Amino acid sequence: MKIFSASIAAETNTFAPAPTGMAAFEAFGLFHAKDSLQAPEGVAALRHLKSSCERRGHELVPGLCAFAEPAGRIVRETYEALRDELLEDLRQAMPVDAVFLFLHGAMAADGYDDCEGDILARVRQIVGERVPVGAELDLHCHLTPQMLESADALIAYKEYPHTDVRERADELLDLLLATARGEVRPVTAMHDCKMVGLWRTSSGPMRDFVDRMKAVERQPGVLSVSLGHGFPWGDVADCGARLWVVTDGDAALAQRLTDQLGREFWALRDATRQPGLEIEAALDQALAIDGGPVVLADTADNPGGGAMSDSSFLLRALVERGVRDVAIGAFWDLGAIQMCVDAGVGARLELRVGGKCGPASGLPVDLQVTVRAIRDEHQQDVFGASWPMGRSVWVESEGGIHLLLCSLRGQIYGTDAFTGIGITLQDKRLIVIKGTQHFYAAFSPLAKATLYVDSPGALTSRFEEIAYRNRSLRYWPRAADPHS
Repeated sequence: MKIFSASIAAETNTFAPAPTGMAAFEAFGLFHAKDSLQAPEGVAALRHLKSSCERRGHELVPGLCAFAEPAGRIVRETYEALRDELLEDLRQAMPVDAVFLFLHGAMAADGYDDCEGDILARVRQIVGERVPVGAELDLHCHLTPQMLESADALIAYKEYPHTDVRERADELLDLLLATARGEVRPVTAMHDCKMVGLWRTSSGPMRDFVDRMKAVERQPGVLSVSLGHGFPWGDVADCGARLWVVTDGDAALAQRLTDQLGREFWALRDATRQPGLEIEAALDQALAIDGGPVVLADTADNPGGGAMSDSSFLLRALVERGVRDVAIGAFWDLGAIQMCVDAGVGARLELRVGGKCGPASGLPVDLQVTVRAIRDEHQQDVFGASWPMGRSVWVESEGGIHLLLCSLRGQIYGTDAFTGIGITLQDKRLIVIKGTQHFYAAFSPLAKATLYVDSPGALTSRFEEIAYRNRSLRYWPRAADPHS
């Protein structure tokens, strides 16, 4: 069979001040059809999908592959240009037996609150009703009626951190091929959980719930189970957690199971809520732990959620307390990087760090630093793939704080984000990471403990206070029982 695959992915923080233009895609991953199989696996799993198709004796025809780091709404002209290029790639590939798209699920552009629904609907118009269309979605997707209406199958990652991208790709591929052969007839039922939040699946009740979803998938007639957590900082009508079940032609079974799982997830709402610690409380707790590095996640400044990655609140608290043996990063601070590059490795200088992009970034911090290393093309590992960080600098303050500065804004995934430029970690008392959860897979083995800090910043974890205008305010935790 001939399978067409392409990708446009960006997670849109509608509250973020920085728009997502074409340059944002060019910086991280813009690969046109003939080059898309050169895209790094962290951008899309196209190369993995090609190998999976070939092992099954099928042909993969790649289209556009585009990825941008999360930020504000996509500029309308940028979105329409990328969408239209993907659609033209599909037209050139026709006829095809199936369409497999890598989408995020929380993209929003100027004039488009549901980019994925728009893309899937236009794909459906091109291929007709008989060709199966599916999409692999990020766990933080918004599931919309147009997406459900336009696709035969939608499958979201189950894990947060997202360690199962390739596994879900194989699952969707098998489902699309079986549909194309007429062996199954997927039907989907969705349950609106009416909840907004973040749910880490690495431990506790959420780990058990992921295992529960997998157990349901082993029942006769069930093809797939997904929980889309939603992206809390995307102010669109369908923002929030939604659960869906795909069955083989049995709509009643799909609805019964999705409602049952939805009720089970609702019952876990208090047990799975993990509010962050205030900065001073987090530092008190971290400094009381002996025996190894303690990881502090600066969740409010996570560039993976659209923050600017230059907030200074935690850095300032560390300086004021005189805490030594700290690694912290990555700060997106182009001016500071240029000053260090001009000065050179070994130079000592006064450096103003962070606090550049607006009120959510705080005020800059002035430090006496020594430039320890400069790397023009720094990278980090992202679940087995390389991810660019651009020109990066390691500086050490006189107070014993080791700062990682990078020129491509992005969250920390791998330990080599630090060690690859020379910053050792095992000997550090604290490791402060600008991220929310994806770092956990790589850092938890070396961490004595991991603490999540609710510092001031762009990504508040007080979900009941988010100033939505487009989504209904009847959701938990804003409303005690939005289902009533």
